[in-house]
Amino acid sequence: MTQLSPDTQEMLDSLRAAVAEALERKRRLGHYAVVWQDGKPVLIGEDAPEQPHQQPSDDQKPN
Repeated sequence: MTQLSPDTQEMLDSLRAAVAEALERKRRLGHYAVVWQDGKPVLIGEDAPEQPHQQPSDDQKPN
């Protein structure tokens, strides 16, 4: 893996901390969150909808 510059590493650490804080806040408030897993968005949390809203594919869109 490529070594990051100290400034870049500091920015990355700050972003990771901000995301962790936001996810923890959502968890404490009982809100679900949308995260990226295995190349697709995933809803996590106790109140997450069962089926996320799906965008219709081009062949399913009304003309």
